[in-house]
Amino acid sequence: MTTKIYNIISLAILIIAILSCKDKKQKEATEVANEVVMDSTDLALLELNLPEGFNIEVYARGIDGARSMAMGDNGTLFVGTRNENTVYAIQDNDGDFKADNVIILDTMEVPNGIAIRNGDLYVAQVGSLWKYPSIEDQLGKSVEKELVYDDFPTEFHHGWKYIAFGPDDKLYVPVGAPCNICNRTNEDERFATISRMDPDGSNREIYARGVRNSVGFTWHPETKEMWFTDNGRDMLGDDIPPCELNKVTEAGQHFGYPFCHGGIVKDPEFGDERQCSDFVSPALQLGAHVAPLGIKFYTGTMFPQEYKGRAFIAEHGSWNRSKKVGYRIMMVDIEEGEVIGNEVFIDGWLDDVEQKASGRPVDMLMLKDGSMLISDDFGDAIYRVTYSESALAQK
Repeated sequence: MTTKIYNIISLAILIIAILSCKDKKQKEATEVANEVVMDSTDLALLELNLPEGFNIEVYARGIDGARSMAMGDNGTLFVGTRNENTVYAIQDNDGDFKADNVIILDTMEVPNGIAIRNGDLYVAQVGSLWKYPSIEDQLGKSVEKELVYDDFPTEFHHGWKYIAFGPDDKLYVPVGAPCNICNRTNEDERFATISRMDPDGSNREIYARGVRNSVGFTWHPETKEMWFTDNGRDMLGDDIPPCELNKVTEAGQHFGYPFCHGGIVKDPEFGDERQCSDFVSPALQLGAHVAPLGIKFYTGTMFPQEYKGRAFIAEHGSWNRSKKVGYRIMMVDIEEGEVIGNEVFIDGWLDDVEQKASGRPVDMLMLKDGSMLISDDFGDAIYRVTYSESALAQK
């Protein structure tokens, strides 16, 4: 072998070694970069338990105190908050199901409840209700809003509101009890009720009574009957009373508060005034202090057929129980208007051993492709749940 050939071979070996080292360093740098991108929100999702074939990812992060959600006609996701006093507009411009723009639309007093009707955004504060006409045309500008109704009670306790338009085109608005346990309907009959009104705020009427604190309701896709969650009273112990899933079959029904809880527990202070049999019993008794909030029926086509028509409930989680419960998404089977079963759909936000939570689900929203969004006011994020048969086959 000549010296020239030997030098060429040596140089080639050196170049290969350098490139190999460079590739290794680039790979290590990429791995480090990926680790940096995985923030606490992503890491928390790795601890969640979902049925086989389902996956959950971050749709939008940095949405402080994310609560109620509503989707605009052009695909803008609007998100209300409770403690942060902010209304967000979230845009996915390229259709990859990841937020590209997050806009602080407005600041208001506890704008928990939001709803969309004919392109207009409705936002409920503690004492008033506002409308943002043609809201998606206003994005990026100084937004204009109109007062719809300003005569709600102003008590903050349970004063934050969930709102939604029903099949009758009425706007439904709850007014929670201004306390843990009390009877103040003699002062204002709207306490502990769900009311409905025309979109312009007129013709308000009470639709359901005896509702302590509902922060979620929807309508069955076939029967059009309202189903709503209700948070049970506190300070009676770890295991009573149960929280509730209720069904309204006619306007004016009474669901028990403050006299009877969960259909079975007479209140120690007010229970002697009425009998539990006087009221509509829950369609389902949920766990005590699980704090059920959002409820949605699945009507999409992405999930397996057996999921269609099931009700999903976000259990926000307990705050004063000796051992925490909730912090999960439940799934309820309903046939011919009756609950026939329920089970956990997603859990893992609560570490049972450490008794620490990484998230608190609030509301859900179904996208056009059949996937499901979940808001989390503790993780300050919106998640997207998908189903894939290929993901199922890989397990």
